[in-house]
Amino acid sequence: MSDLETRLVEIVRADADLMHVLTTVRGLDLPDWRVFSGAVYQSVWNALTGRPVGYGRKDFDLGYFDPDTSWDAEDGVIKRVAAAFDEPFRSDVEVRNQARVHLWFHDRFGEDYEPLPNTDAALERFVAPAFGIGVRLEDDDTISVAAPFGLQDVFDMVIRPNPNRPLARGWGKVVASARSRWPELQVAGDNTG
Repeated sequence: MSDLETRLVEIVRADADLMHVLTTVRGLDLPDWRVFSGAVYQSVWNALTGRPVGYGRKDFDLGYFDPDTSWDAEDGVIKRVAAAFDEPFRSDVEVRNQARVHLWFHDRFGEDYEPLPNTDAALERFVAPAFGIGVRLEDDDTISVAAPFGLQDVFDMVIRPNPNRPLARGWGKVVASARSRWPELQVAGDNTG
């Protein structure tokens, strides 16, 4: 485990709400699951800037991978996950079957999205490398980390466009939202400063 991965795991373990979500979801035995995006990178930024645990977090994104791409199957998992939590977690855990994303992504975001082979592959498509981080609490209580772009950007507090995709629609809004909560962030490579 790299030094940055060790630091990430320490930050995740220090976030009681994130650990509650990870522990609860582990008990549901979902296929190929991870908690990713803001619940992870925002925890790092809060730790780095001395902000309270949970500051700026809107939700906990939970991805899993089930080859059954029917809405009914995903809705059943969404309801099962919701039933496992009390409020506010019930409303804050956002569940999506990563095998279904290509079915609705274009309508929602105006971009094509090729089908994914597994949950971790989704991380390679996030709008910024700093966002493409996922964690899972394993059966032996270790926390596994998936970060296809590495962890340097998140720990350097740098947001740069994903080099493997066109600049995301709404990039400026993404940057402005993040900077409004963490003004220390640096933006690189998008020509918006």
